[in-house]
Formats: sequence, structure tokens, C-alpha cells
Amino acid sequence: MTNLQNSDLEIILDSVYNGIIAINKEGEINLFNKSASEILGMSKEEVLGCDIREIIPETGLFKVLESSQTFTTEKFVVNKKTLLTNRSPIFKEGELIGALGIFQDISELEHISQELAKTKAINDELRAIIESSYDGFWITDGEGYTIMINSSYERISGAKAEEVVGRHMKELEEEGFCSESVTLKVLEQKERVTLMHELFSGKKVMVTGNPVFDSDGNITKVVTNVRDISELLELKDELEKTQALTRHYKEKLTEMEEKLGEGEIVAKSKVKKRLLAQAARVAAFDSTVLITGETGVGKEIVAKYIHQNSNRSEQPFIKINCGAIPENLLESELFGHEPGSFTGASKNGKPGKFEIANGGTLLLDEIGELSKDLQVKLLRALQDQEITRIGGVKPRQLDVKIIACTNRDLEEMVSQGEFREDLYYRLSVVPLYIPPLRERPDDIPFLIRHYIRKYNEKYGVNKGLSSSALEELVSYNWPGNVRELENMIERLVIMVPENLIETSDLPQQIKESNVKILENLSLPDAVSKLEKRMLQKAMEQSNNTREAAQILGVAQSTVVRKLDKYGLNYKHDDQAN
Repeated sequence: MTNLQNSDLEIILDSVYNGIIAINKEGEINLFNKSASEILGMSKEEVLGCDIREIIPETGLFKVLESSQTFTTEKFVVNKKTLLTNRSPIFKEGELIGALGIFQDISELEHISQELAKTKAINDELRAIIESSYDGFWITDGEGYTIMINSSYERISGAKAEEVVGRHMKELEEEGFCSESVTLKVLEQKERVTLMHELFSGKKVMVTGNPVFDSDGNITKVVTNVRDISELLELKDELEKTQALTRHYKEKLTEMEEKLGEGEIVAKSKVKKRLLAQAARVAAFDSTVLITGETGVGKEIVAKYIHQNSNRSEQPFIKINCGAIPENLLESELFGHEPGSFTGASKNGKPGKFEIANGGTLLLDEIGELSKDLQVKLLRALQDQEITRIGGVKPRQLDVKIIACTNRDLEEMVSQGEFREDLYYRLSVVPLYIPPLRERPDDIPFLIRHYIRKYNEKYGVNKGLSSSALEELVSYNWPGNVRELENMIERLVIMVPENLIETSDLPQQIKESNVKILENLSLPDAVSKLEKRMLQKAMEQSNNTREAAQILGVAQSTVVRKLDKYGLNYKHDDQAN
């Protein structure tokens, strides 16, 4: 193959946008057009006649000579430029005489392709983020035509993407997809807009539309966020109800710390406050309650508290002591009787406690004393919510909340066969245990103060209690619990002639009991306990630490040091006396 001589052909080849290179069968370059020169940065003069393998080996043209094959749309890089090439062998009369390569600079196109790939990846990621959002998204273009909605919006609204994509918001608004289009308001006002909507599904949603502006200030997109707030509103209502109920309980607890009707509840210890909180909770329901605890702990007062804080508070609160009424009369007292149903029965008949308590609360005190026969009849009344009077045949439907009290161990009675197991479980739907006074000594000083104030007012006196006497009372075991304490305070207010009740005025059993307590202490503990009491008494009988020291026969500094040791209050300015 010889060098081209035809000037017209050379002009044509130089006018081609693509670069063209041809080599003879020895690999020498004999065609190199203007575009090839510009793309590769080499002049025609410096490459013509040169071996392609030495000048531009990346073209792969010599490979075409070796293989006699055509290679199409392959890329190669020269001088940091990416070129796309087609290469083919040149034959003349069946003989291979060279090879031809046509190539195009696609560096910019490659860059654009890479940028498009990155953009697509970003778009895919953004779409995935939007799709994974729990909130709904509705996106339109700057004209108000829907571009996409995510699956969360479909879940919230019930609309499907194929129903809305490509459609204008005005049209969708008219068809009722939304009561008021946020998108249209955003396009009109050119700012963020938030509205509350109620969808056809009944769900309440908060819709916020945000405009997306281009560099010229034109809206190109409107992105609308849709949040289902139905559940939030329900939770808010539940929270408000719970808070209101909590406030109610706190108010009732505050009231009960001072008094409850004619009976009193004083609750300063954590255990008693927890009990009253439980009672306040139980009061809101009609479940049967079983109150247990030792004699005198105040079971009836807690039962009244439950009744007065229930929705039955305006209805009767009826009490019957199952252990104080003979068995042959107790059934009539509970269920009533028809006229002439037994010897001595009223001629007009008589309603029982169940009927009298209808709509209200019936307190069954000392339930553990109930006979087996009456246990069966009581169980039937509780299960059926109806009773039949003695001598009657017609059952009477009732609506009564049952509270049972006992100081006996019903579980032990069940195991011994003395109390029906099914009745026990029927009664103890909600069990409440009132701890004895000895287990909540923090309540004792407040109970004493309460009862002293109560009986001072009742009898028109002004009695007080010395700190040493108070110490004795707090240390006492109180086998009769609150009832014993109240009775003792009333007796002391009546019988002690002086206004200050001293340790010497206390009943003998209290002083003897506390001596026994001291006997069970180690010597250092017993000495500390007595020392503290002596200091308290000396300070009560004196005006300052100097006088107290004279009473005790010790130095004033010793009194001050001991008072500090036991945390007893005194006036610091009297130390200089």
C-alpha cells in the first residue's frame, strides 16, 4: 500500500470528526488524519512512516495485522483520554496489505456517564430512603403534577400510586383524595404550609408541604410529608386520662392522710401510702376485694375508703359482722326472708343486707367465721349476682360490690378444709394486706398527734405528750394495733390531770414491754437507748443544757456532745450559759 496522493481524498479524511489511522503490513503509519492529530496531540509529520508499535502501541492496530480480525467498539486510553475504536484489516485482491483504525474521543462522554451513574445511585438511595420512611411522602413537580408517592402514604391513605402519579393536584382534590391540597397552597404561597386532615379512612393526619426552589427562585418540586397522628391523639387522650386519674388518686390520698369520714387513716410510712395507692386503684373497679390484717389495723376504714372513692359512693355502704351474729340468724340477715318463713319471722318479711346494699357496697367483716353451709350460699350469690330470700322462690337480681375482711389466714383454713377453696378465690380477686402497726412505726407519732388533737377537741382539754413518753409509745409492740393506740390515747387524755403526759403516766404493760425489749438488747445498745431517753427527759425539765447537766450530774459539754450524738434538738446559744 502506497502513500495517498489524491488531495481530494486527503481533504475529505481531514474533515471527518473521528480520528483515522492506517498502517501497512509492516506496521508503519501511512494515514493519520487531522482529527487523529488533534485527539492524540501528535502532528502528521512526526508520525507518518513510523512504526505504530513505537509511537502509539495502545491502538492495537498491529494486533489486527497479526490476527486478520476486526475489533469493534473497544476502549483504550491515550494521554489520559478515553477513546472508542473500531479496527479492521485492509485486503487488496485477497491479500492483507494493512490495518485501519477509526476512533472517537469519549472522555467527556465517559465523565458524563460516570456522573449519571453517580446521580442514579444518589437518586436510588434517596428513593429508598423516602420509601423506607414511616411517614408518607407525596412529591409533585413545580406545576402540581404528582411525580411519586411512597408505600407509607399508600398505607396511611389507602390510595395507590397508579391512581395518582401523573395527575394534577387540583383534579385529585376535586375527586376527594384530600379535603384541601397542601401542594396547591404551597404553589400559591411559595412557602411551607402545614394542615390537619381527616382522611376517608377516619385517620387524622398532619400534612406539611415544602417547596423546592431552583437558582432563579422558581418552584421545581413540592415535597409533602404526611404523618398519621391518630395513634398519637389516642395516646394523648390515654395519657390525659391517666394523668387525671393519678391526680385523683393523689387528691384522695392527701385527704385520707388526715381523715376519712368518721374513721381516720393516717399514712406517713411508705408501706401505708403504698396500701392506700392500691386501695385507690381498686376503688375504680367493681372487682371483689379481700382485706386481711391483724385485729385493730383498720380494715373497715380501708373498706370505707374504697367505697367512698368508687362510682358507688352515693349508694349504700352496708356492713355485716359474720362473727357477731348467731348462725341461725345470719342467713336471714344476709339474704332476708319472706313473711312467716320461720318462727319469729316478721309478718311483712324483711330484706337482707344484700338487698339493702343493692347498687352500693357490702362489707362482709370476719368472713372467716362463716359456716360451711353459708359459704355455699354466699358463693352462689356472688356467682349469680342474685339472692333468694328465706322462704321465697323468686330470685332477686343484685348489683353489689363485695369487700370481705378477716384477721384469719384463709389459705390455711382452705388447706385444713375449714373454708371453701372456690369461695376463697372468688373473694380474693384483689387482695389487700394491712400491715400491723409494729411494721410501720413511722405512722405511730402521727397517729398519736391525730388522736390527741381529736380527744382534746372532744373533751375540751389541752393535753400534750412528752418526747420520752412518745419514745416509749413508738417502741411498744401494739398487739391491738391502731384500735389499741386510739383507746389508750383517749384514756390518757381523760385520766392524766396535768397537761403534759409523761412516761410515768403510761400503762404498766407498755413500760414492762419496753423493759423486756431492753433485756433483749446488747449492753451497749441498751445503755444508748436509756441514755437517749434520760437526755430527752432532762431537756424537757430544763431551759438549757446547763440546767440539764445539773439534773444529770454531768458536765455541760457532756450533755452537748451526747445531744449531738443522738441527733436531739437544742438551742446552740445556751452552750455558753
